[in-house]
Amino acid sequence: MPAAGIAARVVRWQREHGRHTLPWQNTRDPYRIWLSEVMLQQTQVATVLGYYDRFLQRFPDVAALAAAPLDEVLALWSGLGYYSRARNLHRCAQAVVADHGGRFPPDAAALATLPGIGRSTAAAIAAFAYGERAAILDGNVKRVLTRAIGFAGDLARPAEERALWREAEALLPEQGIERYTQGLMDLGATVCLARRPQCLLCPLAEVCVARTEGAPERYPVKTRTLRRGRRRHALLWLSRGDAVWLVQRPDSGVWAGLWSLPEYESAEDLEALVAGWPGQGAWLDPFVHVLTHLDWTLEPLRWTLPPALAAEPGAVEAALPAGRWFTRAQALAAGLPAPVRRLLEADAPLSR
Repeated sequence: MPAAGIAARVVRWQREHGRHTLPWQNTRDPYRIWLSEVMLQQTQVATVLGYYDRFLQRFPDVAALAAAPLDEVLALWSGLGYYSRARNLHRCAQAVVADHGGRFPPDAAALATLPGIGRSTAAAIAAFAYGERAAILDGNVKRVLTRAIGFAGDLARPAEERALWREAEALLPEQGIERYTQGLMDLGATVCLARRPQCLLCPLAEVCVARTEGAPERYPVKTRTLRRGRRRHALLWLSRGDAVWLVQRPDSGVWAGLWSLPEYESAEDLEALVAGWPGQGAWLDPFVHVLTHLDWTLEPLRWTLPPALAAEPGAVEAALPAGRWFTRAQALAAGLPAPVRRLLEADAPLSR
């Protein structure tokens, strides 16, 4: 049973204690709201702030984003992770321009048909841009609502997920949907934390079932666990004067569509490839790149071609996967995975 008075408590709390100065607040512009919602998926506000500002400087409206090359979009996204969001962002902008005359649809149902916009994101855009009474249910809000109403259904089961959606819709206020929606987001981000929730500061403390039970961290219930994998590969950082050889990764999988250093199954495979090459090389310290589902150990081999060969490295190129030379400036302007960008920015010397 939904706890009484949740919406009114959330609205009052948001007015007095919620966040009011984030750059995507206090606007009815669906483009800016959509951009922030996509960037904030699985990413902290502090990380998003700089990216949001840079995106708006380069792409001030949906038409500018739709007209941009995907490589440029990926380059500005580099470091935010979950690169499928950037590709869907670009596809969505193009769909809005091509199919909707450059204007975002004015309701959640139509918004949810656009690439990369799920039910919760569509509801957030509709609520903030158009004042539609639509329920959101992102990760933070699931935590707030399951604790508040004591929803013990296993969200790994689609039927229980649908049941929680019905509960969320039943709680919607008749008025003040924007402040209510923002309040749920703010509570999940700042008070009703996954670990060590700040129950004494929560406006729902008096009606919260999970707090009454003394076990807020038990919610939400989701039994399916993600199996983490481990992977180890070698990377070839091949330099020719000021240039570096980059390859574009496939359209699916990790770092899909980004430009990266050539990848090899093992250090031994890469050692065999470069045996007899002109120039000099050295292995840099390996590092672990942590993804949602994977701990990926990467071993970079830095290889520098000699000046005499730099102008005509054809024999070396023939042994490489398809790609092209980038100047350092061109590489840093391309869509690069964050760890590759850090390597090139540091331009580390040969270490061993």
